[in-house]
Amino acid sequence: MANKQIDMRKAKQIFKLHGDGASKRGISKQLGLSRNTVTKYIDFFKRYKLTSYEVSAMTLEEIHRLFRSDQKPKSEQLKTLEKYFPYFDRELRRTGVTKQLLWEEYYEKHPDGFKLSQFRYWYREWTKEVSPVMHFTHKAGDKLFIDFTGKKLVIVDRHTGELQELEVYVCVLGSSQYTYVEACASQKLEDFMRCTENALWFYGGVPRAMVTDNLKSAVTKSSRYEPKVNETFADFAEHYETAVLPTRAYRPRDKAIVENAVRIIYTRVFAPLRNQAFHSITEINKAISELLKTHNDRSFRGRSTPGTRCSRKWNGKNSSPFH
Repeated sequence: MANKQIDMRKAKQIFKLHGDGASKRGISKQLGLSRNTVTKYIDFFKRYKLTSYEVSAMTLEEIHRLFRSDQKPKSEQLKTLEKYFPYFDRELRRTGVTKQLLWEEYYEKHPDGFKLSQFRYWYREWTKEVSPVMHFTHKAGDKLFIDFTGKKLVIVDRHTGELQELEVYVCVLGSSQYTYVEACASQKLEDFMRCTENALWFYGGVPRAMVTDNLKSAVTKSSRYEPKVNETFADFAEHYETAVLPTRAYRPRDKAIVENAVRIIYTRVFAPLRNQAFHSITEINKAISELLKTHNDRSFRGRSTPGTRCSRKWNGKNSSPFH
């Protein structure tokens, strides 16, 4: 098989086109693959004596398992690591837990185990197998994803010592992952709209669409097919000449990008502030702003091209993609 496995959808397309009589050269040109890759995948299906109809009827997970079974046997080292993956999956949902931390714990127990880069690679492969997803490509300035964190920050009354919990508003640009964070008193419409307007000033422009979770302040009636946007927020969006796109009910992957941003914010904002006492929303937002700048200026990890969220604000272009 090819050294780097292609998307299973393309694997199915290769054999369908081959069964329809298309030449290897034609398949290569149509799917943007090399002829050697096309030949290897055709030969793979033939080796299992599968017909074009049988392959088209297989699910992507079934094809993926078939390719996995054709690979070399797993080493004992990898089998040991894979036993930890369900535990890692649960732990990563907890506040402040990162892959770096989990790898350190694993490596302390298994000093002859995988290094961090290999650890990350095998964990990604495992997550693809247990939960295959389609990769989304976001255009610069196209969508702004908005949500509130599940955890809350706290301020202390200077005179009485009473604690007040604050909501934390988070939004992120789909293409660059440039992030904005603000603490506010509630998730009510007034606070939500003020935070959103502050975010637009922070970004210096307006995206083509704002993707919100089914927040009461944004959506008056959630629906899988036709959610109803709050009229006041709809007027706000119309004023700024943008659209509101609520996520579909029971479709968590619609807001995966902002949920991932929330997890990072737990580590890079919530954790550093945990031992500090603040007495006003203004004071805590000033501290958040400083940490947020560090976050947006931090280099991406594990990417083929270097850069930061800030440097990719305009997706590498000199002019803003916002309208």
